Amino acid sequence: MLRRRGLATAAALLALASATACADSAGRDPDRVDAVAGFYPLQFVTEQVGGDAVRVTSLAKPGAEPHDLELNPGQVGQVVDAELIVYLKGFQPAVDEAIKQEGGDRAFDVATVQPLLDASDGGHTHEEGEEHGHGEEKTGGKDPHVWLDPARLATIGDRLAERLGTIDPDRAADYAARAQTLRTELEALDKEYEAGLKTCQRREIVVSHTAFGYLAARYDLEQLGVSGLTPEDEPSPQRLIEVAEEARKHGATTIFFETTVSSKVADTIAREVGATTTVLNPIETVEDGGNYFSAMRTNLAALRKALNCS
Repeated sequence: MLRRRGLATAAALLALASATACADSAGRDPDRVDAVAGFYPLQFVTEQVGGDAVRVTSLAKPGAEPHDLELNPGQVGQVVDAELIVYLKGFQPAVDEAIKQEGGDRAFDVATVQPLLDASDGGHTHEEGEEHGHGEEKTGGKDPHVWLDPARLATIGDRLAERLGTIDPDRAADYAARAQTLRTELEALDKEYEAGLKTCQRREIVVSHTAFGYLAARYDLEQLGVSGLTPEDEPSPQRLIEVAEEARKHGATTIFFETTVSSKVADTIAREVGATTTVLNPIETVEDGGNYFSAMRTNLAALRKALNCS
């Protein structure tokens, strides 16, 4: 559900920041581009492309749920002072509000690089038979998890390098080179997924939250979601019965849940059909010590086991 209180708080803080923040912040490093990212995947791609030439601050903290972020005065000040703001419009309402008030032409919306999938694409199945996106009121019925497709993330990296090159022309070639390095690594990851999921006994994944449309579409999987709109949605008893029936029909042995959401619903389905539960990470955040590549490879291992891939 949209956090109206968060929007109001962000607006109030923006007014405070407008009155007190200085465009040439004393904390700004003149030798590096100051960038702010809305949440982890955007932080990751900005760091990979920017390298030592860019100082990246994520507004969402490691391990925290990024959707309902509420900006404190310090974070508002970071948005005000940043030379580049990398975000996904509709995903974090407080960040959208901050950019609307203070972002100007410094904002880089990744959805303008990779248009978001309709929620009905990628094998989505949703509560009560309806098809919605991840937080329809936040993303307009679109699935925002574009970073779960390595090829799409590589294109975002390419365009980000171009944007950084306009901000910092002297190092434009360096940004382009790092984007190419990232693309090469992501293409290798894509090939790992293609090979790892090519021959499996099943192609249906039962997930507690329908966050995996891009992954399903890329690798010819079918996503069966218990909850549709947001991770916190409570599915109806009828929906639980429907998903249990589908899980039995497809011989599902694993019900997936997320790192930042309770496994209660997944446990309920698993008990009903005699399956086990395990994590499938939408990589909206990572724990300390992890990164995008390690999380994606952990997901691949979990998928291969669940789908009995050879």
